[in-house]
Amino acid sequence: MTGVENLPVTGGAVVAINHTSYFDFTFAGLPAYLQKRGRKVRFMAKKEVFDNKITGPIMRSLRHIEVDRDSGAASFEAAVDYLKAGELVGVYPEATISRSFEIKDFKSGAARMAIEAGVPIVPHIVWGAQRIWTKGYPKNLYRPKVPISIAVGEPIQPTLPAAELTALLHSRMQHLLAEVQDAYGPYPPGEFWVPHRLGGSAPTLAEANRMDAEEAAAKAAKRAQAGPTGPSEPTGAPG
Repeated sequence: MTGVENLPVTGGAVVAINHTSYFDFTFAGLPAYLQKRGRKVRFMAKKEVFDNKITGPIMRSLRHIEVDRDSGAASFEAAVDYLKAGELVGVYPEATISRSFEIKDFKSGAARMAIEAGVPIVPHIVWGAQRIWTKGYPKNLYRPKVPISIAVGEPIQPTLPAAELTALLHSRMQHLLAEVQDAYGPYPPGEFWVPHRLGGSAPTLAEANRMDAEEAAAKAAKRAQAGPTGPSEPTGAPG
């Protein structure tokens, strides 16, 4: 774990995390909490996590933020309120898991929150968690001795417009991910959890984007078929 000193000891900040695994949040909260800091990150998570009878009570007790596809403005406002109150709010700018394990295009929410609340964005990279559980592969929760790397980048002050701030955050996280990946290697060839450019069997970023688009289209068709009174599936939150 590197760069812990980049996290503010007090005051609000947007914790921006890359998204490669269903377990990213578990590791992304460690830099704020360990080394006698004791700070907790309030993560934004989709509504169905809160609706679950097991995870819902846990999420609410830890004061995480529910993201509802049909009322995104309320989630945004709740996050800004947390930030203004001095909390750390965890956000995945990619919105969904990156099947390529590279940095996808970013949504602008993290930047807009930081600007609205007047707090910095602190980039976080979690690497290795995709070996435990990622999209399209069975979970392997009991896999022993999987090394996990966590890197915290320098804070980015919200002094730019949202689009430019998002682009800067994207660039910073790309560079930070590359540094972490280089330090983590060497990589076994052909492994599912290794990016294509490093010799693995993960899809390229372009291939992964196509897969995501096909999945989104299938979900949209399913929602349309269900009709306005049918069940909805929240999107735009980690997953």
